[in-house]
Amino acid sequence: MKPSCNYSWSLSRAPADPLAPYINCFIGLLHNQGYAQNSAHLKVRLAVDFSHWLKQKGISLHEITTAHITHYLQYRAHHQRPRSDDTYTLKQLLILLRQKGAIAAEEEPGEITPIGQLTEEFALYLRQDRGLVTVTIDHYVLFIRRFLAAHFSNDKPLQLSLLCAADIVGFVQDQAKCLHLKRAKVMTTALKSFLRYARYRGDIKIDLAAAVPTVANWSMTSIPRSISAEHVQAMLAICNRQTAMGCRDYAVLLLLARLGLRAGEIVALELEDIDWEAGFLKVSGKRGEECPLPIPVEVGEAIAAYLQEGRPHSTSRRVFLRCKAPIRGFRGSSAIGSIVRHTLERAAIDLPRKGAHQFRHGLACELLRQGASLAEIGELLRHRSPNTTAIYAKVDLVALRALALPWPGGVQ
Repeated sequence: MKPSCNYSWSLSRAPADPLAPYINCFIGLLHNQGYAQNSAHLKVRLAVDFSHWLKQKGISLHEITTAHITHYLQYRAHHQRPRSDDTYTLKQLLILLRQKGAIAAEEEPGEITPIGQLTEEFALYLRQDRGLVTVTIDHYVLFIRRFLAAHFSNDKPLQLSLLCAADIVGFVQDQAKCLHLKRAKVMTTALKSFLRYARYRGDIKIDLAAAVPTVANWSMTSIPRSISAEHVQAMLAICNRQTAMGCRDYAVLLLLARLGLRAGEIVALELEDIDWEAGFLKVSGKRGEECPLPIPVEVGEAIAAYLQEGRPHSTSRRVFLRCKAPIRGFRGSSAIGSIVRHTLERAAIDLPRKGAHQFRHGLACELLRQGASLAEIGELLRHRSPNTTAIYAKVDLVALRALALPWPGGVQ
């Protein structure tokens, strides 16, 4: 791709600089990723200034590393006001240079420590044998790495056989003091899983998993925090469906409200997951299990409108993409939570919870009010255990009223 005339001033400064031959490629990359002209202009200017600095320092093309980005931005901060995406821009440039073979790939990390080796093997076990998703594995590994670091040195072989029940109890008691109740429960679950794994490997001979204390976490102690149907309707109405972002957000909110999808499931949706002829949506659940869901007409029309009129041009197969450059799929569930939070603000709705999961609770409560059984709700929400759905019995006031005993001495 030929550079725009708007960049001619930048190119004229760098004919002999190390990065000069790749500026045109960088411009093409920014264009393909959907950056606006002004944003691309600033990024190219930064790249050319970086190239000029490299020349001044006598750094040749093949010597460039990520460390030079840090050094240059520290130098630049004394002369110009930093921008929030300066580091990201220069990392984009280095990725391009590696893809072109202009610079070597980043060196591999140093020798892995015994703790790192064991936690990697444990993570592989969780993924392949237990079928856990990446987010859960990351949580487990975090606590296990912390547990091992508390009892073993990082530069010596691990002797798990030296562990005793007192070590387990002491660690849980120490950690539980500064953890949320649910987070503490995740910690004990991770610890039990790891100790069973260590016994399976033969590293320990006794069942230390039985020594893990139980964190008090009474089930069904609270009523699910759900969003009302009126608030859902207000949020849908506030979406400006004449814009690409409003069109996307409207479709996302409908998937939350009408199908009860989890945020991560919406993020992971790909174009091939939609069977328009059969009218089904293939959803990958928490454990990677695929489940076909019927697409309501309202939801199907919203997705189709987004794909036809609002979705940016991209090679990504994700259904929902960022509206701002770089154009790509969402990185994680927090993006869906951000859509919900910003829509609540625009609709002037103040709720105790701002996340996406309240739509899932709201759908369950609304179906219950319409006469659906708990089994039917559990099937729609893809609950693996009936106990998960049972919490919604608390909001079925009509059924609960029939079970209530008359108050002694009350009105006859």
